[in-house]
Amino acid sequence: MANLKLAGVSKIYPSGKMALFNVSFSSSDSEFIAIVGGASSGKSTLLRVIAGLEEATAGDIYIGDKHVNDADPKERDVAMIFGSNTLYPSLSVADNLAFGLKMRNVPAAVVQQRVKVAAEMLGLSDILYRKPKALTASQRLLTTYGRAIVREPKLYLLDDPLSGLDGKLREEMRGVLINLQARVKGTFIYATKNVAEAMSMATRVVVLKEGFVQQVDTPRNLYDYPANAYVGFFIGSPTMNLINGATAQREGEEVVLCFDDKKLAVPAVILARWTDAEQYIGTGKKLSIGIRPEDITADGDGAQLEGVVCGGDTLGDKSLAEIDISKNHSLTVFLEKPVKGAAHRLTIDTSRLYLFDGETQLTLLKRDEGYIADAKNTEADFVPLSKGEMDERIKQFAPPEVKKAKKR
Repeated sequence: MANLKLAGVSKIYPSGKMALFNVSFSSSDSEFIAIVGGASSGKSTLLRVIAGLEEATAGDIYIGDKHVNDADPKERDVAMIFGSNTLYPSLSVADNLAFGLKMRNVPAAVVQQRVKVAAEMLGLSDILYRKPKALTASQRLLTTYGRAIVREPKLYLLDDPLSGLDGKLREEMRGVLINLQARVKGTFIYATKNVAEAMSMATRVVVLKEGFVQQVDTPRNLYDYPANAYVGFFIGSPTMNLINGATAQREGEEVVLCFDDKKLAVPAVILARWTDAEQYIGTGKKLSIGIRPEDITADGDGAQLEGVVCGGDTLGDKSLAEIDISKNHSLTVFLEKPVKGAAHRLTIDTSRLYLFDGETQLTLLKRDEGYIADAKNTEADFVPLSKGEMDERIKQFAPPEVKKAKKR
């Protein structure tokens, strides 16, 4: 197996559209890295650039300490696994597993041995004679994994391989992939828009937005110490509540966060982490307050806010309520039985507040002793571009027709 290193990788298409900008991160040998982001974040493009299916416009790519920018895809020794069915319908499971090896003129005895090992590992030994149309969805997916395993590549690139599966099967295949990665001791780079999937499977997660890296860290650190409001909102289910346009004031010995006609006192534990707090307190400078739904208790003691239910939803076996707390703001709250129009008192665990600059959207809170440092995570101190800087880069590389449309 091998490690992967990307240094300043960018991808700009001939039209001028930017798909990736200055992407840098590295994996250790046999690590499980997840790439997450929304639509058009660059996840699939990044995997294709690593595989050599698309050429990087700038930057360097190393696989196993070998510079591979100019190497053909077959010379990079990577296996790419997609979510769609890529099996050959006319070939049996055994022949599908062996196809790539035969194309590389691998000796027949080696092909047979590798197919046997992969089939045993994935529980396919009893169906090697079947063709794809006679397989279940999970068996087809396992065969796709097996076809990659038999090659014994340096790097596995998985492009949303569980997309299209129902919840139960997706959860089952998630466990299969985790066990598979441990057994083959492979380096897995796993792209998905499913945050829960990434958080439960990967040792570290790369968060992308419109081609820009936002943060690279462990799932727990991403959740507790987001680098900006986007990461805070994107990581977690249900998503973080964001109260934008807030200000900070000093009232006696307390510092309070103000929005509309509401106030929240800032506890000492947050003040101790708040860098450059005096630039915000009493200056009118805007900030965003982040509150996770799991840090809100309804109708308990010490309520700081009150509101009325304006909507409801479910998340698995839990009920969620959207509660209007002021003229311009609402909070998503776990509530046993949401009733539209019902009033509730809300207690916020303010020791768990998140604060972001209103303009840059970067975090205002430094890490404390709860942050678990990892010596392997050389990107832990990476600071993403501000929202304005990102917007400027996107505008700079927008195709001409897009630029014209924005001017109208």
